[in-house]
Amino acid sequence: MVHRTVVMYMEIGCFVSCLCGWILVCSTLPTEYWTFSEVGSIVLTTSNYFSNLWKDCISDTTGVSDCKDYPSMLGLPVYLHACRALAVCAVVTGFFGGVLTLIGMKCTKIGGTEIINARVTFAGALTYLVSGTCGMITYSWWANKVVREYLDPHFRAQKFEIGAAIFVGWGGSVLLISGGSVLSYFSGKEGIPSSSTKRPRRPVSYATARTKRTYMLPASSSRVTLVPPLFYEGRKSQATGATSNTRRTFNRDSFV
Repeated sequence: MVHRTVVMYMEIGCFVSCLCGWILVCSTLPTEYWTFSEVGSIVLTTSNYFSNLWKDCISDTTGVSDCKDYPSMLGLPVYLHACRALAVCAVVTGFFGGVLTLIGMKCTKIGGTEIINARVTFAGALTYLVSGTCGMITYSWWANKVVREYLDPHFRAQKFEIGAAIFVGWGGSVLLISGGSVLSYFSGKEGIPSSSTKRPRRPVSYATARTKRTYMLPASSSRVTLVPPLFYEGRKSQATGATSNTRRTFNRDSFV
């Protein structure tokens, strides 16, 4: 009972951690500050350029800002399409992970038996891991491109820096991966039986005068007494001789 209570509170903590991470990942999608760049033209006017997965924006110190969506889907680079797909997958899988975890947790009692609940929770934990992995790949790929272009001396276009949304996404992905890992460990340990729990069988053999047979007995039987059938070759030969004597036939010439 104490172990079940500890596991239940551990599941609640992991679920809260994954839920917070999923919310952080979702909050980065509408945020414009994935990359930013500050360009000072004159003393009183400074232009700020920032962008995300969907659009480019510009603002200045006068408070005027303007955003423009990317003009064409087919004209975008490959890494931008990949980052969009991974970010959407992180949000979708995180949602389904939350649903599965709510169904299978011990405190909700929505599912059936304890083993079924543990397996549903394990599936939700794996879904959380997929969500965190997709988010981590997205933000790391984006940050790697920004840093590589910024440090490249031959890159002549406008250089950007890493925005605040990337750091928020990293934090959410870490929460998803850590919470999903702990949740998968406890739920998998209970819901998926290991092969070590099966009792091995050991061979036990005994031999008689003519044959040798081998039987597989469970390892739990620590003491087995096997008695071979009584058989003596001499007794058989004597019995055979007695039988032949008693079956002797007589004819008329033997008495003459």
